[in-house]
Amino acid sequence: MSTAPAAGPVSRRQLLPFAALSAGYFAHIGFFNPYLPLWLKDLGYGLVAIGLMTSLQSATRLFAPYVWGWLSDHSGHRVWLLRYCASVALAVSLALWWEWGTVGLFVVLLLMFTHTSGMMPLSESVLSQLVSQGGAFDARRYGRVRLWGSLGFLVTVLVAGAWFERHGMGSFPAWTAATLLAVVASVWAMPDRRDARHAPGTQPPVAPVLRQPLVRWFFVAVFWHILAHVFIYIFFSLYLDALGYGKGVIGLLWAFAVVVEIGWFFTQGRWLPRLSLAGWLVLASGLMALRMGVTATAGAWLWALFAAQAVHAITFAAHHSVCIAWVNTHFPGRLRARGQALFAVLGYGLSGVLGGWAGGVVSSRWGLAAVFWCAAAAAVLATLSAWWLWRLSRSRAASGAAGPG
Repeated sequence: MSTAPAAGPVSRRQLLPFAALSAGYFAHIGFFNPYLPLWLKDLGYGLVAIGLMTSLQSATRLFAPYVWGWLSDHSGHRVWLLRYCASVALAVSLALWWEWGTVGLFVVLLLMFTHTSGMMPLSESVLSQLVSQGGAFDARRYGRVRLWGSLGFLVTVLVAGAWFERHGMGSFPAWTAATLLAVVASVWAMPDRRDARHAPGTQPPVAPVLRQPLVRWFFVAVFWHILAHVFIYIFFSLYLDALGYGKGVIGLLWAFAVVVEIGWFFTQGRWLPRLSLAGWLVLASGLMALRMGVTATAGAWLWALFAAQAVHAITFAAHHSVCIAWVNTHFPGRLRARGQALFAVLGYGLSGVLGGWAGGVVSSRWGLAAVFWCAAAAAVLATLSAWWLWRLSRSRAASGAAGPG
């Protein structure tokens, strides 16, 4: 993996809008994802309904990111699309104040997620291009931008946890609107500059790239790895709540994972060159299997949960940066936005839908701990897939057709 600074690096001022968007977006995610299941529980929904509603975010990633990515590659108006998505999501979120019933709430969440799920792929496609001038992905510069998202997540997961512990879940809609307002402010502060290389015209097809074995096995490994993470996103807070932990402790466990994530993003330029991209995928998935096993068996011991959360630096942060670098390399130019969209669709979309549905069924029959055994099994499959990808990468390098893996 090439992580050296690219020639003619962009200035900090050019990257500032992306740092602001990352901070605002993940500040929204930092409270919304961990506490949405608890809010739904407070409204009286059961585990199956909670699993289905929380998996709606992943369901929209089956189509929304690719639609927004196609529009972006076709028109080049990424900033305009970001502004549209953020503004509509904010407007729709105001409907959470009313009692709609199950079907009505389902529709509201569906509309909101349809517009938020495409925002980060659009932003990542621009950011990865900016930090890859000269053909080298600058992991250090990318990490310094992405860590602001982790900081935003950290602030809201801690503050929201303390707030909900004291005041209850009734203010959940207000938190949603406030954090989405921060997202809207950040995207409207971006300069509306259209890249000339993305003028309307014939777009290169994506199918030949997807037929490459390295790309196919990459997406297989990503699917299983993110499926394991989906069980955390949807069921970790419910699991901790069932074990008797307060909302403040739940927020602290989420926050600790983000602290180590920030540390990784800040220093990843030093560590990533030590392994190939495929090598990092193998390591991340192997540690994910261990993390989920510990979570399932040792949930009663707080120190064990903190130890499991500590490897989040590798299982999420390192894995995420490696995936962005891989997609950026294999989907260049006018394929970039669709490549990032496919990463969201095949990674977070399919895995999220399956994880929400399967986790709801498993937890209802065998308890919430069983969900994390399922996550461990998914991580083992991710490890095997990444190992096969690593072998393909080494074989390709040995044959003289070395690729970026």
